[in-house]
Amino acid sequence: MEEHHNEDDSKREGLLLKKENNYNCYDENCPGCKVERAKQMKTDMSIRNLFNIWLVVLCSSLPISSLFPYLYFMVSDFHIAKREEDISGYAGYVGSAFMFGRALTSILWGIIADRFGRKPVIIIGIIAVIIFNTLFGLSTSFWMAVTTRFFLGSLNGLLGPMKAYSSEIFREENQALGLSTFSAAWGIGLVIGPALGGYLAQPVVKYPNVFPKNSIWDKFPYFLPSLIISIFSFVVLILCIWLPETLHNHPRIHRDESAAGGHDDDSLETGGTGSDDKDKTIQKDENLFLNWPLMSSIIVYCVFSLHDMAYQEVFSLWAVSPRRLGGLNFTTDNVGDVLSVTGTGLIIYQLFLYPKLEKAFGPIGLARIAGVVSIPLLQSYPFIAMLSGFTLYLLINIASVSKNLLQVSIITGMFLLQNRAVEQHQRGAANGIAMTAMSIFKTIGPAGGGAILAWSQKRMDASFLPGVHMLFFILNIVMGLGVLLLFTPFLTIRKNIPTS
Repeated sequence: MEEHHNEDDSKREGLLLKKENNYNCYDENCPGCKVERAKQMKTDMSIRNLFNIWLVVLCSSLPISSLFPYLYFMVSDFHIAKREEDISGYAGYVGSAFMFGRALTSILWGIIADRFGRKPVIIIGIIAVIIFNTLFGLSTSFWMAVTTRFFLGSLNGLLGPMKAYSSEIFREENQALGLSTFSAAWGIGLVIGPALGGYLAQPVVKYPNVFPKNSIWDKFPYFLPSLIISIFSFVVLILCIWLPETLHNHPRIHRDESAAGGHDDDSLETGGTGSDDKDKTIQKDENLFLNWPLMSSIIVYCVFSLHDMAYQEVFSLWAVSPRRLGGLNFTTDNVGDVLSVTGTGLIIYQLFLYPKLEKAFGPIGLARIAGVVSIPLLQSYPFIAMLSGFTLYLLINIASVSKNLLQVSIITGMFLLQNRAVEQHQRGAANGIAMTAMSIFKTIGPAGGGAILAWSQKRMDASFLPGVHMLFFILNIVMGLGVLLLFTPFLTIRKNIPTS
């Protein structure tokens, strides 16, 4: 009797999955169906799922940002810049190489993820991180650094599919937490990465008792942070063996609701044949470029990504610049301290505060507030640079934490809008388009930010916005444009889209 009861429960559960997910059957061997079962049984909210997202996204974000604190010194050691003021410009090219490579291949990786699954693309991306991030740390010339960063970007296609994965692994009411975890891991990577680079670059100079002269660490002074990140990525690669796949491996079938209304549950369970076939149509792919809710959110995302990447590049270069050029004269350790504090703030905010704020204000409302507040905050940076001692360290930490919290609120909101604008079978391609467009803008970010910083440091005595005042003013122009695009009629939301 109990066995018959369990069979009925399983039967009803399978029927519920079929109705909810618009698939022609529940397949025990389909990884996507297993994920849907967990979501319907409300067991999707597990620490394991959040931890998986956290680890994989860190593998992508750590190599992007770890070079920022020491890139100025690395380029200087290459002896390619003829003047000190030109170092920031060359550093920008190294930072842009990664984004340029990613811009060329992100759509391809998204299409592959939609066809073969999120997991294979994620694994290939992590392998690329292990190989080319390690080679970057061993760079002995400017062109070797640019080349390894380019291949690291072009072969690392895991970020777009991981955005799709973060929304698919959870039910709709928990998607904000999933994508918030994605953004948190991304933001933390952009903070922990520079901290690792700041503390571990040039170890022979900083820790002579541990790293002796004439060792490999002396010959390759910027290898240690890359090696640590590659070792971490190798561990994550092993753990990805158990990563759940969210993509279904059988055809997606939609029923005509008006025609299907008279069918009984048995026909739904069996999938039906004969006369039922005319009531079913295979889902056709929508032209994503004509999906304005998707495209408008991608455009807004690109503008803020351009600002974010330029800021990340500029902040570290500005912080280590000498006082006479408007900088803070920080060491790489000082930059690492600031970014470590920022990382701690991001973890707390994304895991505990953002989901509540998103429910209270909505993703767009919260993004608008964050964008408006960011403008006066950013313009205060040159005035903070006039301070010294404890006051300088306190205010620059508060400003850095605040700026990153506001930025991640905007980016997470755009993630939510993008993934809610399309159905699952096109989500990988949609995120690939977003990653391609974003990477193009982020290619401009480091090169443009480095060039503007170098230019601003050459006009310290200008009468209008002297020195770095001009730098942060230009960053605010980009921020202001992004805020304007957050309002209707430009940014629109598509509703009633299945989330899985």
